Amino acid sequence: MIDLSPEMTAAVMLAVVFIGVMLGFPLAFVIGGIAVTMGILLFGPALATDIMYRRAYSLLSNYILLAVPGFIFMGVMLGYSGITEKMFSALYVWLGGFRGGLAVVTILVGTIMAATVGIIGASVTALAIIALPEMVKRGYSKSLASGAVCAGGTLGILIPPSIMLVVYGPMAALSVGKLFFAAFIPGFILSGLYITYITIYSFAKPQVAPVVAPEERAVPLLKKTADLFISLVPPAILIMAVLGSIFMGIATPTEAAGVGALAATLLAVAHRRFNLQVLKEAARETLVVSGMVMAIGAMAFAFVGVFMRAGGGDAVKEIILAAPGGKWGIFAIVMFVVFMLGYFIDWLGILFIVVPIITPVGDALGFDPLWFAMMICVNLQTSFMTPPFAYAIFYLKGAADPSLGITAGDIIRGVFPFVFLILIALGLLVAFPQLILWLPGQMIKAF
Repeated sequence: MIDLSPEMTAAVMLAVVFIGVMLGFPLAFVIGGIAVTMGILLFGPALATDIMYRRAYSLLSNYILLAVPGFIFMGVMLGYSGITEKMFSALYVWLGGFRGGLAVVTILVGTIMAATVGIIGASVTALAIIALPEMVKRGYSKSLASGAVCAGGTLGILIPPSIMLVVYGPMAALSVGKLFFAAFIPGFILSGLYITYITIYSFAKPQVAPVVAPEERAVPLLKKTADLFISLVPPAILIMAVLGSIFMGIATPTEAAGVGALAATLLAVAHRRFNLQVLKEAARETLVVSGMVMAIGAMAFAFVGVFMRAGGGDAVKEIILAAPGGKWGIFAIVMFVVFMLGYFIDWLGILFIVVPIITPVGDALGFDPLWFAMMICVNLQTSFMTPPFAYAIFYLKGAADPSLGITAGDIIRGVFPFVFLILIALGLLVAFPQLILWLPGQMIKAF
């Protein structure tokens, strides 16, 4: 065994994680390998094995995390149900006549999908297939169209039911139900900021967002009203079934995930999109994504167990709390570090590794734990649109029809304004913390 100071242990373990990720190795292998190696070197094989086993088992047997496959299955099955296309078509005839209307519709559909899907891969891919061609073919700027798809699609990782929030809760010992309702208003604020930007930009530069021709939206008022109503009722019912049951204290998030998975399947049946092949594909995608989450989570929990046992958590906490600038200066440093990590590390890695380390810092500074957690989650929205590690950009590039001529440069130019809007939202949440804290305070506490 070797004798390292807590500061040196923290520096070595975090540096090797960063180097391993930069070299392109899978995150689970990197953090798992570091946990095993440093655990044996610091504590010997027997104690290291005990620490890592107990930590990994505690995560994999966590009841709350059973909601992860439930919500993933719900989101995947909704993708197959066809309700996204119906929503886009219905909103298209209502807002296509406004300048920038199709991009606004894209954000609105992304917002509604966010409250029913919860995984960005499904949202961004669906919008790339449905909305992107409609905008590009009608003369929209490729950058604006790409930015709207990425921004609208990534709202699903914040607005409940969000996999990020399901994972965050156990990491910080917070109620997932409270996190769900703390995220609603911030998510809608982001959606509103995106729509405001698109509207102002489209009027300032009319050439980037032409108005849809009148003949394309010449639909009788009664029909387009009926189409809108029919397209919005199914997701509204699903949202009420899942989130309403949590808010009223009728069900836990895990139970609500099961209800949501069943409801999504029934919606696919009702829309005549359900068959054995769809069920197999939904189950396969659920297994793949859930397996990735659990593998990274188990390895990260083992890593954090070794890190904390070696004193790394206390060392990092002392270093951060000794930073200049007082309470808000330290908070700004934490937020900057999380923002920068989003450029290079998977959001799951940030949650599993960083949250257990920085949560005590927030407590020591006297911040409300729920508010502090939500600030981190909103901050992590940027990680999906900041290259080189930007899921939304990769999903869009992979799903976009090659004939549209969308380049990586178009997408990157398009997402940067939306990243800036997320930073504005963070400022609003700092200035008005009740935007986060009010709704969770209204929950009926049955669990």
